[in-house]
This record gives sequence, structure tokens and C-alpha cells, in this order.
Amino acid sequence: MDFIDLENKRKAHLLGGGKEKQEEQRKKGKMTAFERVNSLFDSGTFVELDQFVLHECHDFGMDEKKVLGDGVVTGYGMIDGRLIYSFSQDFTVVGGTLGWAFSTKVCKIMDLALKQGVPIIGINDSGGARIQEGVMSLAGYAEIFRRNVAASGVVPQISLIMGPCAGGAVYSPAITDFVVMTRSAFMFITGPDVVKEVTAESVSFDELGGAEIHNAKSGVAHFLAEDEQDCFSIVQRLLSFIPSNNLEDPPRIAASDDPAREDESLNTILPSEPDKPYDMGSVIRKIADSGDFLEVQKHWAKNIIIGFARLDGNPVGIVANNPEVLAGVLDIDSCDKATRFVRFCDCFNIPLVALVDVPGFLPGTGQEWSGIIRHGAKLLYAFSEATVPKLTVITRKAYGGAYCVMNSKHIGADYNFAWPTAEIAVMGPEGACNIIFRKEIATSENHEEKRKELALNYRERFANPYIAASKGYIDAVIEPKETRKRLISALKTINRKRVERPRRKHGNIPV
Repeated sequence: MDFIDLENKRKAHLLGGGKEKQEEQRKKGKMTAFERVNSLFDSGTFVELDQFVLHECHDFGMDEKKVLGDGVVTGYGMIDGRLIYSFSQDFTVVGGTLGWAFSTKVCKIMDLALKQGVPIIGINDSGGARIQEGVMSLAGYAEIFRRNVAASGVVPQISLIMGPCAGGAVYSPAITDFVVMTRSAFMFITGPDVVKEVTAESVSFDELGGAEIHNAKSGVAHFLAEDEQDCFSIVQRLLSFIPSNNLEDPPRIAASDDPAREDESLNTILPSEPDKPYDMGSVIRKIADSGDFLEVQKHWAKNIIIGFARLDGNPVGIVANNPEVLAGVLDIDSCDKATRFVRFCDCFNIPLVALVDVPGFLPGTGQEWSGIIRHGAKLLYAFSEATVPKLTVITRKAYGGAYCVMNSKHIGADYNFAWPTAEIAVMGPEGACNIIFRKEIATSENHEEKRKELALNYRERFANPYIAASKGYIDAVIEPKETRKRLISALKTINRKRVERPRRKHGNIPV
């Protein structure tokens, strides 16, 4: 008799908010909460906890809305054989809204993940706080936020946004390391109705907080998934580059690419004209094992490229200026984008490789008034703070303060290389000559010809890598085709790196 009762309860639990609501979910192109965890994890490995939890709210008719599990599926399983804890919000149960019982389930698996040092994946599809529970639902959110902060830098945290995520619910994903959004998902603090009432702006859900907005405009999301299965594929690939916790090394795989491989095409990849763009993404793929590169935040702040690659089977984090967008200049968004990525890699023992072609910081009142000084200082802080192995390759230009900020020797890079085409100077030759030779240019018969002549002379004498190399700021000037093997060799020599820092509670990064 007891076994029959257990089986009936299990069957009822798997129906969530009922067959009709589950079908509505599927008609929208969305999986149910149970289907999601079974698709994400290795087949047959997901084990659910707290199936029979019920809320204890008695107000506003909630006595009649008790569903086993209380609107969230929690548990653990394997992804590529690695233990992962996860929760999956169930939109079919009271709109996936969070109450106190719901939050205690999420907090339990977060605590377990922290104890064991394994990643946490949250699948978000919820109407937000359960209004009927009042302050208890707010307390539940805050308990989760506190655990997000406690887990930050200890275990990787990944948020999948697969439906609505609004109000206070957005802060948990915002604290996590990576946010993946499906095209049908959206996130915002206040919805379109409130926006219209307060600001008189008429805006749709997608225009306000859709997946494309957060991938391209706000930078809140890191990946844009075409559908839910694509979302799971992205997560599985992302996990292959990162360790389970901050005490482990990143997962190495057997390298299928020759560590001594040279790529002759790199020797001719730079245009003959110094101001013309080229494909930095192609440079990265030519250097990486088998051309494999997982770009992060590819749609936002495109003037800088970040992502994961492997060198001789070992994961590395890549930070590269992109000369195809704004000439690779650093601005507020690109500094923020790179800063967070550098700090993530440092948290989880992933070596950093900077590919530098930067003309400086973006000028203008918009940038200055919005705090480019503070945002640029974040990137300077992040590279300086990082204790993982740090390598730099200057491909073409590195001017002014941007040279310092982009993982220069002076802020702690371990090995700095430069291609023969590198120009390392306070500013570009033309700008420097306009200042240094202002009088000569002004008194010459042909201002433009004189400026060109002086700029050419300045470029030949000063805008090259050999002056920096003569002072030890560049460890080696290398042929571009050698870049891969020189990076791999350098990583092998520095992989035991240990840095002792003064004891402190934490630094004060200029946020």
C-alpha cells in the first residue's frame, strides 16, 4: 500500500502544474522543467531531491494551490561525467513564482554544491516573486543572492534564461559567472507596463529585455542560444574549459594538434597599410588547438574579443583587441567586458593570453563623462591582480595608457612577445609629430608633406618593438608564424607559478 502511494505521488509530481499547462509550455517551443534537466545532464544521471516539498502559505487561496515540489526541480547529475548541481524552475506551477519553500530547495542544492566544490547551473523560467507570500518570497530571493555571492570565485555558476526573468529574480543570474539566453527569453527589472507608466515609453518585452538586447546592448548575457537544445550544447562546451572549483586546474584534454605547428599565413595576415583592419578572430583560431575557440559575449563591445581556447590541450582565456571594430580602441563597455572575464579566469586558474593591437582609449565627452577613467582602471586592476600565468603578444600597435593596461610587463605579465610589426609608443607617429614638431610643420612650405616625412622618420626610429625589447619590456620579438609554439613553450615554463599577496579582506576595485 505504501509503495502504491509513493508511486502515485511521484506521478503527480512529474505532472507539475498539470498536463494542460505542460502542453502549453511545449506549444511555445519550451520544454518542461523535468525535460530540461534530463536534456542537460548525461542520460539517466539526474537525481532529484525534495520532490515532496510543499509551501505553507494559506492566504489568497494558496491552500488550494499546493503542488508537490513547489514549482522547482532540484538535484544533481553528471555532464560529461562531472558532477553538477542544478535547479530548474517550473513555469507550470503558479507561473514558476518563488516562495519560501521554493527558495529553501534552491538554497539546499547550492549549499551542497559548495560543500563538494562543484558547479551550479540554474534554469530560470519564472514570473518572479510569489506575491501571495509577501516578504517571505523576498527573503527567499535574498537567501539565494547571499549564496551566489558566497559561491562566487569558489565554484562556477551558470544561469540559463529560458523564459521570463523579472524584478528581483534577475539579480541571481547577474551575480553568476555566465548567462545564456534563448531567443524566447527576456529579463528586466521593471516590465513594459511600469516603464510606460513612469516614463511614457512604449516598448515590447523583447525590445526592453529580450535575448538580443542583453547579448548586444546591455552585456548582461554572455551567449545567445537559438533554442533550448542549443542552450544545453553551449553549456556543455563551456564546462569543458573550466574546472569544478577554484582549487582545481582546468580540465586538460589530449592535444590533437602539434604544439610546434607554425602557420605561415600569420606572416602575411597584417595589411601593408598600418591603419587597415584585419581579422583578429582568425589570428586566434590559427594559434589555438585545431582552430577551436569559444567566444564569449561575441555580440557586445565587439572592439574587444574574449573567450576560451586550448594550447597543447590546456585551456586558456583569450583577451584580444579587435581592429575591425573601432580600430580595437578601448572604451567603457570593452573594459567592463574584458575585466570580468580576466577576473573569472583568475578565480579558476585559467591562464590568460592577451593579443594586443590597441590605439588607445576612445576619446570624447560621452566616454569621459560616463567614467572611462574608472572603467579603464578596472581592466588595469584586473590584469594587475591576476596571479595566473599571463602572456601577451603585441601584433601591431600598443599606444599610451592602453599599452600599460593590456597586460604589459609592468603590471605583471610573465612573458611578453611582439611581432616585428609592433609599434609601442606613447601615441601614434602622426599624433606624436603634431606635438613634437609643431613649429617645424607650421613653418614648412608644405605642411602635409612635412608631417608625413616626420611621421615616417618617427615610425622608423621609435615606433618599433626593439626599443621596448632593449629594456626587457618585451621578452622576444618573434615571427608571427611562431606565435603558437612560443605561447605553448612559455606556458610550460610558467605553469607552476605561485604568487604570494599581502593578507587582506579584499581589494577595492573601482566599480
